Amino acid sequence: MNLLVFLITFLIAVIFAPLVIMFTRKLKFGQNILNYVTEHSSKQGTPTMGGIIFIIPTILVSLFFFKSNLTIPLLTLVIFLGYGVIGFLDDFIKIKFKRNLGLLPYQKIIFQVVLAIIVAVFIYRNNLLGSEIYLPFTLNKIDLGIFIIPFVVFVILATTNSVNLTDGLDGLAGGVSFVFFIAIALITEFCLNFYSSALQGEYINQMQNLNIILWSLSGAVLAFLVFNFYPAKIFMGDTGSLALGGMAAVVCCLNGTSLYIVIIGLMFVVSAVSVIIQVLHYKRTKKRIFLMAPFHHHLQHKGMYETKIVFIYIVITTMLAITSYLLLRGL
Repeated sequence: MNLLVFLITFLIAVIFAPLVIMFTRKLKFGQNILNYVTEHSSKQGTPTMGGIIFIIPTILVSLFFFKSNLTIPLLTLVIFLGYGVIGFLDDFIKIKFKRNLGLLPYQKIIFQVVLAIIVAVFIYRNNLLGSEIYLPFTLNKIDLGIFIIPFVVFVILATTNSVNLTDGLDGLAGGVSFVFFIAIALITEFCLNFYSSALQGEYINQMQNLNIILWSLSGAVLAFLVFNFYPAKIFMGDTGSLALGGMAAVVCCLNGTSLYIVIIGLMFVVSAVSVIIQVLHYKRTKKRIFLMAPFHHHLQHKGMYETKIVFIYIVITTMLAITSYLLLRGL
């Protein structure tokens, strides 16, 4: 059924995408390019808010295929949409007032923190979930107790903004996310099969519903990439990148695979860490370590083609995903 969910969402999103592109062009929802990103000057005015292409089909198809016991997957879709709305407001303000700054930083972080706290408290108080998380490459778990709450909040905020920072080249955030979501779905499925005899039927159903979301979103993101790979006909905008980051974090926190984010989502981590290092070093020395942060822009300034950078990021993510899955199955 997962393959069917994937294919149906892909087809719906592929049909939906040209309509979104036409609509955003008509409303002149074009991307404003920062003047210091000279390599992207030709992309000025490219339609944005393309995250709608994978957000709406994912929600509709997931709801159609859900089994019983919907509390956890419904929360996931609400948070997914919530982060998408935050991104949409950010994109809309940028376009409406023709500026590079949308929501103020404190406004953005407040909205994100509120959603993250809702998820964290829900996980801690839910009898099916609790405070256990898987150790990478093993089927063993550790119990964080009440510390699961700050842990989940941190994971959600860090992941959401890391994916947002990775969205800087055509097909980059979408390509890496596509591989990431499929990998997490396969890992979750393997863990469920291994523990099936010891798990409650309700828990299994809830996790299978989460996997329906992952397969549906993977199909929708692949459809989006048809129009987003270089040269992009539309950008996902913060509408898409915050929704993807929120989904990646929330699903992994709900199914206990949150520690895999650092491994399979390494390229997201690279984006965030490169920005942090750049900012801290510049504040201390007034000098830059990278020609430009995030790291993918540094590679661009070094003369590497955009398509090559995207290819490398996706290949690295794929290798990490395959390695993680094989190590888990080999235990």
